[in-house]
Amino acid sequence: MTPHLYESLLPKLAHILQLTRHSEGITTPEAKQALLHATNDFKNTLSQAKDLAANLPGGELTLSEQDEVIRMLEAVRDQKRALLSQFAARSISAAVPVSQVDMEVDSTASTPGGS
Repeated sequence: MTPHLYESLLPKLAHILQLTRHSEGITTPEAKQALLHATNDFKNTLSQAKDLAANLPGGELTLSEQDEVIRMLEAVRDQKRALLSQFAARSISAAVPVSQVDMEVDSTASTPGGS
C-alpha cells in the first residue's frame, strides 16, 4: 500500500476548491474542463484508496479484536524468547568425550587421483 496515494487526496481536493473559487469561476469551457478533470482525478484516487483500505488483511476485525490478536502474538513472542533464553543458558556437552571417539580416515578420499 502506498502512503503517497492517501497523501495526495488532500492536495487534489484543495485544487478542486481553488478551481471553483477562481476569479473566472467555472463559466468558461476551459475552466469547466479543468474542474471536470480535477474532480475525476480526485474521484479515481479516492476510489483506489477505498479499495486498498477495504482489502487490508484483518480489516474486518474491530479495534478490540485487533488488540486481542496483538496481545496473543506478544504472548507467543514472549514465550519463544523465554524458551530461547533457557536454551542458550544450557551448557552443551557431548554425550561421549571427543577424545574417546574412534574416527576412521579414508586416505584415498584426500589423495589426488593419479591414474
